[in-house]
Amino acid sequence: MEILAHRGWWLDPVEKNTEAAFRRAFESGFGVETDVRDQNGILRIAHDMPVGDNSLDFNDFMLLHHSYERAGTVALNIKADGLQRSIRAALAPASPPALFCFDMSVPDALGYLKEGFITYTRHSELEPVPSFYDKADGVWLDAFESDWITPEIVEQHLAAGKKVALVSPELHGREYRAAWEMWRDLKSVDLAICTDFPDRAADFWK
Repeated sequence: MEILAHRGWWLDPVEKNTEAAFRRAFESGFGVETDVRDQNGILRIAHDMPVGDNSLDFNDFMLLHHSYERAGTVALNIKADGLQRSIRAALAPASPPALFCFDMSVPDALGYLKEGFITYTRHSELEPVPSFYDKADGVWLDAFESDWITPEIVEQHLAAGKKVALVSPELHGREYRAAWEMWRDLKSVDLAICTDFPDRAADFWK
């Protein structure tokens, strides 16, 4: 089970999507989930609309990722349309990292597929039929309202040749332990979990 630290490994909510949180995650060998959008033509790491110069530059984020040999996968949550070429240009100076894009709008996703990005489609109780499933490399498996994701659902996606990223319930304000216990015996190199508690997840699945 690969661990994706949600907006980095933050110890206080104010650290989300900051250099400190990303460094902590990468130093521990974790991957991260983070958000990218544009601000006046510059790519920024920001979940909400960035204001001023407080958001980390995407290029600096990628350089930070490349500086840690043990750094895991980057799950890039696309927060604005039309960023494909800018993201591709930012990745070009260094060898491509382990990175996938998800959560873009469906029309925008076609551009990522055309550009050859690794893309994940979303499957949730609100999206029972994932978009562009046949073309996606993986599935972002989410549960907004209840713990509906059974091991059988995960196995079905894996059997279809898809990688799977599980969204841990605490990201939606719910207790996570019951879901983790349900997923405990899932084993695949193509399986990851996105969590606010990467250290606990590493201990749980070690």
